[in-house]
Amino acid sequence: MELTANIVRDELVERCKSGHAPSFQLLYERYAKAMYNTSWRIVNNATDAEDVLQDAFVDAFRSIHDFNYRSTFGAWLKKIVVNKSINVLRKRRANLVELTENTDMIQEEPVEEENLQYQVAQVKKAIEKLPDGYRTVLSLYLLEGYDQEEIAEIVGITHNTVRTQYIRAKQKLLTIIKEGGLL
Repeated sequence: MELTANIVRDELVERCKSGHAPSFQLLYERYAKAMYNTSWRIVNNATDAEDVLQDAFVDAFRSIHDFNYRSTFGAWLKKIVVNKSINVLRKRRANLVELTENTDMIQEEPVEEENLQYQVAQVKKAIEKLPDGYRTVLSLYLLEGYDQEEIAEIVGITHNTVRTQYIRAKQKLLTIIKEGGLL
């Protein structure tokens, strides 16, 4: 038996497809804040996140006729935002270092995560201090909900490298938090 999800056609998207100009503004207003936050968590720069947001909406609006409800409009737009954000990092020549295939030597240290009680603002500041590669993988995995295989495909690195970057990002994040007196 094949399982399919019934995606409801979005009336606002349909009005945009028909060229109704005010609907484009409403669609932008519906998704802009969430898409900006998604980009900002990846690029860690307000100006770059604003540029990504604008470019993503321009691309989405230009190709809105290609949107065919295989997902929600928000998920489709988010994929555009994530890809554009990754491209910004690539332009910055972010070093997502390919590691040797011998990544079994890296062990994740057990952390009593349930005992960690931080204020959201403090954790955000600590995440901002991570190197681009670490921050990107950590954000895509923990905050955006992508699995490691999807991240590998999006960023263009191996699954093992994603796994290693994620482990190291968590360790580095804990170090930053400890040094900042938050732990």
